[in-house]
Amino acid sequence: MPRFAANLSMLFTEVDFLDRFAAAAEAGFTGVEYLFPYDFSFTEIKARLESNGLTQVLFNLPAGNWAKGERGIACHPDRIEEFRAGVDLAIAYAQGLGNKQLNCLAGIRPQGVDPETIERTFVANLKYAADKLEAAGIKLVIEAINTLDIPGFYLNNTQQGLDIREKVGSANLFLQYDIYHMQIMEGDLARTMATYLEEINHIQLADNPGRNEPGTGEINYHFLFEHLDRIGYQGWVGCEYKPATTTLEGLSWLKTHNVI
Repeated sequence: MPRFAANLSMLFTEVDFLDRFAAAAEAGFTGVEYLFPYDFSFTEIKARLESNGLTQVLFNLPAGNWAKGERGIACHPDRIEEFRAGVDLAIAYAQGLGNKQLNCLAGIRPQGVDPETIERTFVANLKYAADKLEAAGIKLVIEAINTLDIPGFYLNNTQQGLDIREKVGSANLFLQYDIYHMQIMEGDLARTMATYLEEINHIQLADNPGRNEPGTGEINYHFLFEHLDRIGYQGWVGCEYKPATTTLEGLSWLKTHNVI
């Protein structure tokens, strides 16, 4: 069975962020992920990880002004220096937290910029980040996101991610496969994960529709968890879903799916 990490940006939100680490451990999780650590010192977060016996699994490179609706800057040609500074900041946090992989959010397509320039910018930024992270012993992943939740997001499907990865040409760039987003955009989940297993270094989950916990929608997670075992997936699965009620009330899926 894969290892499951609690996404603290979406789970246990009933308590303050730093208290979510203890809540995740008490619920049976052994790893955690979240959007960003940058509002806290890595010493604060490291103390919570260590006191609760948790592995820091994943967080994102700085992605612009999240509160104002920005969802990444990696495809924005006017923000390359900001992106590069963010890579350095993320590496410092990752090293301090023992975090071995970082996700790069492509961002929403900038208005008035031709598609070739957008792609060229994204590829160049990924090449820069992949090289810097490799030197630091950290893997880089990119995530395709559905265009219903984030209209205009630049990276939308698995094939586009593979094409971008080939153009970057780095052995340190992988895919983050989000089951929820890809159910919306392309379906054929099991076959895609099996076909591109070597390119996928992280998986996230939520059910569809609603982006709630497994068992609330159309995705057969009993089958998919067994499928991940059969194909030999060795990475983490991040639980990045919105609890239908409260986090604790919605954790019964862990037992019914034989996860914890």
